[in-house]
Amino acid sequence: MIDIETVTDTYVALKTNITEANLNNSEKFKAELVALIDEHKNKVVLDLSSISYMDSSFLGALVSSLKHAIAFKSDILLIGLKPDIHNLFSLIRLDKVFKIYKNLTEATAV
Repeated sequence: MIDIETVTDTYVALKTNITEANLNNSEKFKAELVALIDEHKNKVVLDLSSISYMDSSFLGALVSSLKHAIAFKSDILLIGLKPDIHNLFSLIRLDKVFKIYKNLTEATAV
């Protein structure tokens, strides 16, 4: 569900391999992401470019994972959001909670 793309001293780049982020896979996604946060304890750059649909349960899994990351003084940066998904984040103001970037280069330049 989550593939590790790159691991450095400051961040771990992850990529989802699902197209529909919904109730059917939100708990498994959250468990995998939390385990990766626990393992790497770095900033997480999460590529969501494969996702074309996202529901509220998956958004909840993302928020819960972000809270877990913050407890480790880490962060989750999102990249690759499709326009509809980015609009959803803006509509419900999650763009104020998550740092959203276009790509890995932009996210890691900060």
